[in-house]
Amino acid sequence: MTGKPLLLIAAGGTGGHMFPAQALAEAMLARGWRVKLSTDPRGARYTGGFPDGTEIEEISSATFARGGFVAKAAAPFRIGTGVLGALLKMRRDRPAVVVGFGGYPTIPAMAAAFVMKLPRMIHEQNGVLGRVNTFFASRVEAIACGTWPTDLPQGVTGEHTGNPVRGAVLERVEAGYISPGDYPMELLVIGGSQGARILSDVVPPAIAALPMHILSNIRVSHQAREEDLERVEGFYRDNNIRAEVLPFFDDVPRRMSEAQLVISRSGASSVADISVIGRPSILIPYAAATGDHQTANARGLVEAGGAIMVPESMASVDALSDMITSVLDNPDGAMQMARSAARFGKPEATELLAGMVERLAARGYET
Repeated sequence: MTGKPLLLIAAGGTGGHMFPAQALAEAMLARGWRVKLSTDPRGARYTGGFPDGTEIEEISSATFARGGFVAKAAAPFRIGTGVLGALLKMRRDRPAVVVGFGGYPTIPAMAAAFVMKLPRMIHEQNGVLGRVNTFFASRVEAIACGTWPTDLPQGVTGEHTGNPVRGAVLERVEAGYISPGDYPMELLVIGGSQGARILSDVVPPAIAALPMHILSNIRVSHQAREEDLERVEGFYRDNNIRAEVLPFFDDVPRRMSEAQLVISRSGASSVADISVIGRPSILIPYAAATGDHQTANARGLVEAGGAIMVPESMASVDALSDMITSVLDNPDGAMQMARSAARFGKPEATELLAGMVERLAARGYET
């Protein structure tokens, strides 16, 4: 043990939870803190991107939302075991602050911090709090909101920090936007892993229906699920549309910075990337998202004038084609959307989040 203050990060096993947790770990290590990550065995599989200085602690947890009767009946006992383990570890090595990023693996650490009355806060990536963050919202000293506005429980207030983004995105904060015109234009289509099929169903024919003076200049980068690759590639090829179709692009920030228009789901990380880089977008929220949080994620960027949102139920081929045309046939309007998106972006999100941690720690030491 050293004299450095300890930050305990509790995070689940999805990218939406783990990426901002990773960004905070990097920032706090750079500020001279020690950092531990508390997660369950599932979450531990996603820790490869965390900096080497992060100590990884696996702890028992469970969810009531999935599995059969036996799994659900065992959940309280697994969570209880996790809480007891977290309490023992915190008594040996007392954190200055505990930060939860949501997901059921955060329950033991956050519950133990509550019992020990340690300084604690949560970060919510989406515009609607997840189940675990909702439970702890009234049991923490601070709530950092990645999306603004965020729907919070009555009597609870939050601070808009934004969602931390990757370094490759931050490198493109100042990348200038080239308005659409009579020259080659890039269109980026990204959907995430859940519910992305509608983008493969509707977007290619919507692009094919564009006026010829736009279509002749279009090149598409389309992220599609493995099972949709062949038919999406075939459609673009049969309609003489230049397109690259892959299940994953490892250079999304570059492609986004070169795009005249982005068509995307409105996951929290996607909205953050689009706004930080500053690109016009058409957002199609995933209708089955818990609490319709993807609609909430898109709301602020739409109201700022940086995006067009279309509900999944209204995302027809004709409607989407008209929306694409309205952006790519209006260079001044597209430029204004890009500027509005950039003004809405929060490239300073990681530093704001780190600042909240240090202020909370200072208050904790004073009491």
